[in-house]
Amino acid sequence: MTDQTCPAGFGRRGFVKATALATGALALRAGATPAAAGTGPARAVIPFHGPHQAGIVTPAQGYASFVSFAVAVPDRAGLEKLLRELTARIRFLTAGGTPPPDAPGAPPGDSGTLGPVLPADNLTVTVAVGATLFDRRYGLAAVQPARLGRMRTFRGDRLRAGDLHGDLSLQLCADSRDVVVHALRDLGRWTRGRMQPLWRTDGQLNPGRPDGAQRNVLGFKDGIANPDPDSARELDRLVWVQPGSAEPAWAVGGSYQVLRTIRVLCEAWEEVPLDRQERVIGRRRDTGAPLDGTTENDQPDYTKDPTGAVIPLDAHIRLANPRTPGTDDSRVLRRGYTYDRGLTADGRLDTGLAFCCYQQDLVRQFEAVQRRLEGEPLADFLVCTGGGYFFALPGVRDENDWLGRGMLAG
Repeated sequence: MTDQTCPAGFGRRGFVKATALATGALALRAGATPAAAGTGPARAVIPFHGPHQAGIVTPAQGYASFVSFAVAVPDRAGLEKLLRELTARIRFLTAGGTPPPDAPGAPPGDSGTLGPVLPADNLTVTVAVGATLFDRRYGLAAVQPARLGRMRTFRGDRLRAGDLHGDLSLQLCADSRDVVVHALRDLGRWTRGRMQPLWRTDGQLNPGRPDGAQRNVLGFKDGIANPDPDSARELDRLVWVQPGSAEPAWAVGGSYQVLRTIRVLCEAWEEVPLDRQERVIGRRRDTGAPLDGTTENDQPDYTKDPTGAVIPLDAHIRLANPRTPGTDDSRVLRRGYTYDRGLTADGRLDTGLAFCCYQQDLVRQFEAVQRRLEGEPLADFLVCTGGGYFFALPGVRDENDWLGRGMLAG
């Protein structure tokens, strides 16, 4: 789970119960990263307007929630109203500030969990749509993204029906856990009766101990080999839908989102000798360096190791990213978090990777990577339980624009 890993899912529960758990038993410790520890400015604002939604190439914040919803509005006009209001509320929450005064005798307009002034705290809310939104209800079948469908079941998956798919997903990220939870509660209140939560997972970024990339629950550095988020050329090639493609015109500037929950069988992994663990991954556990390198940012040179004498041919990093001209276009932009749900019914740890990735083409990229990883040695220690395929909508360009406007204009 260090280069271009497999995927992340979640547990069905009521929205109120899920929020309560997030602030109680599922609450994640503060201080996971410098940003999460509050060392950055509390009012840090990530711009909401632009050709792409924030939260995709945005540097990963300390905390995240991934939530799937069923849309319950009766018709296309209701869907437009929902998306307009959702856009307006996200615009307000991500900017921070003072909520409007409450009307006399009315319930409070804000939960108050962040105090009288809402900190932006680098909050982003990324909205994506699932294939089921394009059924008969809203007359959108003709403008469905070309690759969007129900998530495939791959070898070794143990997918739970209640933890899959959805009409719409929200990815909420911020530097503080309470800001994420506040935004989720707020959006749930403003859309109640029109968006029904289906499943949810919460995650955190672990520290880069002693520095560098974060460590996952396997103990290895994670997310080292990712496309360059500062390279417009690379993002246009790998992440954003481009004009002139097979996609509907409205989808330009959007990106396919994959969400999966990967439980790590920690107890079994901890019985494996360290040298074997490193050969399964293809990297040193202490430094994160590939087995033929010295630092985590060294690129493995497979041309000098054609038989896998140094980095085994079935090592995770070698299968996930073979670094050949023919596989370069299959890379994805990963945005993974560690999740921890306590214990399973048999008393084992229920922890692992809340996997999220973005790409221009689901089949060419994520599914190609996942097929290479099927049957890898690491798969003996991973169980994928849920998730879904979604399409992250293009961005909101200005105050007059709203999420999904192009999709509904067709």
